[in-house]
Amino acid sequence: MSSIRYRLFTAAALAVSSLVAHKLRSFLTLLGVIIGVASVVLVGAAIEGLGNYAEESTSKAFGSETYLVAQIANVGRMTRKERADKLRRNRQLRNEDLDYLVTSTGDEVLYSAYRNQADDLKHGNQTMEAASILGVSANIAEIRDLVVVEGRFFTEQEEQARQQVAVIGQDVVTELFPAVVPIGQTITIRGFIFTVVGVQEKLGSADGRYQDNSFYIPATVFNRIYGPPKSLSIFARPKAKSGLTLAESLDLSRVALRTRFKARPGAEDPFDTLTPDAIRAFVDSILGLVKAIVIPVTAISLIVGGIVVMNIMLVSVTERTREIGLRKALGARRGDIMLQFLIESVMMSAMGGLMGLSLGAGVAYALSFAFGLKLGVSVVYVVLAIVVSSVVGILSGWYPASRAAKLNPVEALQSE
Repeated sequence: MSSIRYRLFTAAALAVSSLVAHKLRSFLTLLGVIIGVASVVLVGAAIEGLGNYAEESTSKAFGSETYLVAQIANVGRMTRKERADKLRRNRQLRNEDLDYLVTSTGDEVLYSAYRNQADDLKHGNQTMEAASILGVSANIAEIRDLVVVEGRFFTEQEEQARQQVAVIGQDVVTELFPAVVPIGQTITIRGFIFTVVGVQEKLGSADGRYQDNSFYIPATVFNRIYGPPKSLSIFARPKAKSGLTLAESLDLSRVALRTRFKARPGAEDPFDTLTPDAIRAFVDSILGLVKAIVIPVTAISLIVGGIVVMNIMLVSVTERTREIGLRKALGARRGDIMLQFLIESVMMSAMGGLMGLSLGAGVAYALSFAFGLKLGVSVVYVVLAIVVSSVVGILSGWYPASRAAKLNPVEALQSE
């Protein structure tokens, strides 16, 4: 066995012997590192889970290959000035503009009108306040990947004939039809009676907004109830047979509208567009901010754990002063003494890191199982936990190890 390997083996054996001899103290020392690493891993898993949930919610709420065209279509908050600038610069979209898009590019792109109004729903003596009334085209289900779990979505013929039919969200079912099958039941809005033909899947919330209080009706009927739109929103996506990507389809729609509005070459679009990528980028920026703030704050507990390790190692050096003196008298060098205590400190922190990693991952998976969440422990946080805990061990053990190595053997042997 080489000299270096022998020194490492001897130092590790002495470190293990010391840890085993003081089991309770070693475990209590590890607690700081365990809690710190577990906190970092759990927070990281929660952030990853939040990102997964946001992406899934965005896909459900918006559609995977869908884009929006409107006078103002943005994600996040706008200042009053930004909103005023857009209202001044951008054109209001009318039904005629939608018809133009369908006529000019409808062979390759699907389009749907989209209007939204909060209003009360009534069924018998029951009332649901502030439901989200959505005036849409019949193909909105295909455009936005809407899933109907009961019944069906209304047809283009029903839309053209202005039939008063509706597809409702799960909250509407819970509020108005708690004990009966909703299909075929009637709901009244401002004196207009609608027949329920479909029920949408449960979506939850996205961007802080509930999505299950929706009430989809034909845009033609929506216009009859609430009047013609001041400005229309338009959802679109490429047709499957067109072979277009989302970006190519969006460019096609943009060029058509720019031509209709006679936008000058090089000038900004006189309308807004929004894509799933823009929403994901906004969500990622928010999550990035959360990571930048929360993870360093959580990591402070690791620093506290490092301080605990350092204090215990200093106590250990004081308790074992005679042992250190005896080893030096028998020929141990300063490097041997320093290596012994440094390895002991690193071992303690690394063990705490692995135990904290196991604890954090276990809690994350338990929460995922219990609440149906997607809390994933990524490789990044695993590596971070192990590396940081090892670095904490080195930094925490360096000073006590250095102090032990500098002890005078004669003085050390005389200590009690």
